Amino acid sequence: MDYRVISIGALSCHELWNESTPTRTAHATTTLVRSGKRVILIDPGLPGPMIAARLQERSGLDPSAVTDVFLTNFRPAHRRGLAAFEHAPWYISEMERQSVGSYLIEQLKQETLPEAKQLLEAEVSLLKRCQPAPDRLAEQVDLFPLPGFSPGTCGLLLSHINSTTLLAGDAVATVEHMEQGRVLKGGYDAQQAQDSFVEAVEIADVIIPSHDNIILNPSRRLV
Repeated sequence: MDYRVISIGALSCHELWNESTPTRTAHATTTLVRSGKRVILIDPGLPGPMIAARLQERSGLDPSAVTDVFLTNFRPAHRRGLAAFEHAPWYISEMERQSVGSYLIEQLKQETLPEAKQLLEAEVSLLKRCQPAPDRLAEQVDLFPLPGFSPGTCGLLLSHINSTTLLAGDAVATVEHMEQGRVLKGGYDAQQAQDSFVEAVEIADVIIPSHDNIILNPSRRLV
């Protein structure tokens, strides 16, 4: 099993850089994990053509080589490039799928504007395309629930012989959030998000945050 970052993400407004308004388009860090015959792409946050180009640059692979796509949550910054991987199954945690689905259905019931209803229906259709992820996506690649920023935020834990790598999703947003022990503002449940942050730091030797590059966990020493 091996992994590599395909595209480093960014926040639209980095609260720990003293930014108060959006200055860029948010997109998630995209990671490629290979285990046996499985080639798993996590959080394709850039538009399809861009993520396809990054995939070729960073791995030499075309989108057709990807066997599975996993979303750590359903927010747009984590899924803009999904259309480039229509051939592959898309996975998301069952809790995220259920919570987002309930929210979208409730919004549809209340919405009266045709244009807004059409957008919501498109979101529902996209969510239906996402399958509930099994507890193990591949050998040495396991789901690791990290709820808080969204109800069903879920990372992936990669088990190596002497260490662990956690694709943390929005449980750990950037290196500054890691260093300051902070969670992203504006999440679903701030206390739950903080608990997930602590759990991520406790278990992982290496953390791949949702909107930054790889972080070596300073609180753990790699063997």
